[in-house]
Amino acid sequence: MKENVDHRVPVLIVGGSLVGLCTSLFLGRHGITHMLVEKHAGTSLHPRGRGINVRTMELFRVAEVEDRIREAASVLADNHGILQGGSLTGDDQEWLFEQIDPGGALARFSPSTWCLCSQNDIEPVLMSVTPRLGADLRFSTELLSFEQDESGVTAIVKNRDTGEHSTVRADYLVAADGPRSPVREQLRIGQSGPGDLFHNVSITFRSRRLADVIGDRRFIVCYLTKPDADGALLPVDNRERWVFHAPWHPDRGETLEDFTDERCVEHIRRAVGAPDLDVEITGKAPWHAAERVAQRYAAGRVFLAGDSAHEMSPTGAFGSNTGIQDAHNLAWKIAAVLNGAAGPGLLETYEAERLPVARATSERASARSAEHSHPGYEPEPEAVPEAPARGGGRQSGVLAVAMGYRYAQGAVVGADPDLPVVPDRMRLCGDPGSRAPHLWLRDPVAGRRRSTVDLYERSFVLLSSEGTPWSGAAGSVAKRMNVRLDAYAIGTGPEADLIPQDGGDWAEAHGTTPAGAVLVRPDGFVAWRSAEAVADPESVLYKVLTTVLDRY
Repeated sequence: MKENVDHRVPVLIVGGSLVGLCTSLFLGRHGITHMLVEKHAGTSLHPRGRGINVRTMELFRVAEVEDRIREAASVLADNHGILQGGSLTGDDQEWLFEQIDPGGALARFSPSTWCLCSQNDIEPVLMSVTPRLGADLRFSTELLSFEQDESGVTAIVKNRDTGEHSTVRADYLVAADGPRSPVREQLRIGQSGPGDLFHNVSITFRSRRLADVIGDRRFIVCYLTKPDADGALLPVDNRERWVFHAPWHPDRGETLEDFTDERCVEHIRRAVGAPDLDVEITGKAPWHAAERVAQRYAAGRVFLAGDSAHEMSPTGAFGSNTGIQDAHNLAWKIAAVLNGAAGPGLLETYEAERLPVARATSERASARSAEHSHPGYEPEPEAVPEAPARGGGRQSGVLAVAMGYRYAQGAVVGADPDLPVVPDRMRLCGDPGSRAPHLWLRDPVAGRRRSTVDLYERSFVLLSSEGTPWSGAAGSVAKRMNVRLDAYAIGTGPEADLIPQDGGDWAEAHGTTPAGAVLVRPDGFVAWRSAEAVADPESVLYKVLTTVLDRY
């Protein structure tokens, strides 16, 4: 179907929420023009999905939007902990943890930190950037149908304002169209997992006196556990705008109409423990916590990302972050294939890498909801984990999920298939298939400090010591294969491209010797590592890149 086409684009993104817009951002950073269609008229209005983990903030850092996102999130910059109690006025509150990063240990692993930025605040930031990167954003535009053949995808879209239909021809389609994904349904891709976990109604409200009740307790969320008024309270601005998640039980015949303003006001007052609290309801939105993962992430030239590929319990904010990281993994691979640097087999590694991560992460998210006794969640007894000690150990486990996961197979050479996809503890030491370690370096030419994380985005990168033949080999391979491969010689001598800072040892950090080398992918994951010198580094590196990029 190549006749009567109104628009031709390399990539069509279906869904303009957080993951769809991030897919747009990452494709744009790789120079890939694309169209995004979203059936709603604009971005999210309801405060939700606001926990951005450190790995996602690294991606925004490299994509040069981190500062804008932190500015949009500045009102909640001092909110860190998770509080739990029968109410906010009793004496039974306790911190599940009081600081996200107690003692500043995170600085050993990353140049970035966590961030609280609601979806309704972050999406406008992304929308302001992506059009300049080649994005054609079309809101109020709905995907009606699509079909694919060996060379591309043909889609019919409808402008919901005018009723006009258009035909879009794309090389690839990315479905970021939510948990009820019509694209996934048309592809007949099934899902696995326990399914629905619990249901809530998210209530936005105004209250000026609630800030006085809370005082100086700056929490991310407070779980209120009073049996007749449980729920989760979240600040929006710490002053007068708030969100309350009230349990909803449709399995018991409860309907959304039952959540009248009067009922919501009374519920919030009882939960807080302030019977005369001023409460003005400003909005209500149902949401469903579930654990489901698509059985496939791709069918031909169509790929799933975000909620269309996986649903997770909200505790830990793993769902949206996993979706954004899906988009990041997929974007560089699509770009490499479209630019001729890689064969089409590279795109098969998207599912091989991201599907196991989603399964492992969704299980951790459900376990964390049980551990925190999330309001409305009533897991089977065997699903409730034994609670670990409060504090650092717990947060170390969260960090391992957020950025310590590994790709046992895919676009990697030499990954250990026996290591768990998500480890129990944070450990980043240059293993193939893991996120490359963070190390501070100084650029002697630019005279500025850079993290190794900042090196990875639009090309493969080879790290080695100055005075070794690896950089020369990388230059020869890049020319021979016509791919972008940036090589950095690290050391303290005159031939060094980068100088270690703060006593850092790049080889030790990456699990190699000064004679070895590490090849890092554009997404910052280690593609391959040589612990020692080799007799013919050019031949070895050529073979590795040929394998990773499916250039046989």
